Amino acid sequence: MGGLHILIAVLLISCVSIFLPELASAQLRTNYYAKTCPNVESIVRNVVNQKIQQTIITVPAVLRLFFHDCFVEGCDSSVIIASTPGNTAEKDHPDNLSLAGDGFDTVVKAKAAIDANPICKNRVSCADILAIATRDVIELSGGPRYQVELGRLDGFTSKASNVEGNLPKPTFNLDQLNSMFASHGLDQTDMIALSAAHTLGASHCNKFSNRIYNFSPKNPVDPTLSKTFAAQLQQMCPKNVDPQIVINMDPITPNTFDNVYFQNLQKGMGLFTSDQVLFTDKRSKGTVDLWASNSKVFQTAFVNAMTKLGRVGVKSGKNGNIRRDCGAFN
Repeated sequence: MGGLHILIAVLLISCVSIFLPELASAQLRTNYYAKTCPNVESIVRNVVNQKIQQTIITVPAVLRLFFHDCFVEGCDSSVIIASTPGNTAEKDHPDNLSLAGDGFDTVVKAKAAIDANPICKNRVSCADILAIATRDVIELSGGPRYQVELGRLDGFTSKASNVEGNLPKPTFNLDQLNSMFASHGLDQTDMIALSAAHTLGASHCNKFSNRIYNFSPKNPVDPTLSKTFAAQLQQMCPKNVDPQIVINMDPITPNTFDNVYFQNLQKGMGLFTSDQVLFTDKRSKGTVDLWASNSKVFQTAFVNAMTKLGRVGVKSGKNGNIRRDCGAFN
């Protein structure tokens, strides 16, 4: 009998550990702050609007910040934590050094605006502020408006060492992309939809220079690149280019959230290998072709993927809190 009790206990512990992530994301709901801070979304939106008026970089900066946050330690605003003498935080890992300051600034300003309201002070997590701001930059740049699930807590850990190997690289093929996204509960359709965030923002030349100068011994230029586009890239990114120079990810509508990203892939104008492979690999080509011609279907898939992304690694209970300062642990 004793052995049976032990077996049952082990099985129960296993079940709890399997379902804990689901329990954490189950706390999320769109009306989470209805009683504690009913105007939170309008407060954040006003701040986002003001930031975009100051600089359009706010749009891709916030969107990228959310993605980098969720893929390392989950959506818990760990990427916003500043390093201290005793800890090198996520934001100072080489893969995060190119995150634009306007993304961080948007969250900090929104936090200040929320806390200026006595009802809301110290009631809204930095993780949720980032999630709301991300929805807003998408909509304000022409993308879909969707309801944001809220109720995340801010995490207790932010280490640069946790970033390594947890963000997709520009050189990834389809298998590598699918594997990384699957580790966060995201399927190939989600991955292709989220890749369309590259319809906004810019990249430094060194992130894709291998495609235009030393792709392979036989083909210095990646043959999947449009020859015209490759020549344009070489002109904008000469071999000894200033490392500060950036190139629009979407050369056609760089400041608009739309499905032109997929139309660019059809023309061999994906900036990264990880972009263009979505069209050249037959397993994902059909989705690219569909979304290139049907904006509504793409936007529906994107909203679904963003909602799933927002559930990754959510902190609840004793695993998180609400930070008084988004850049520092309480």
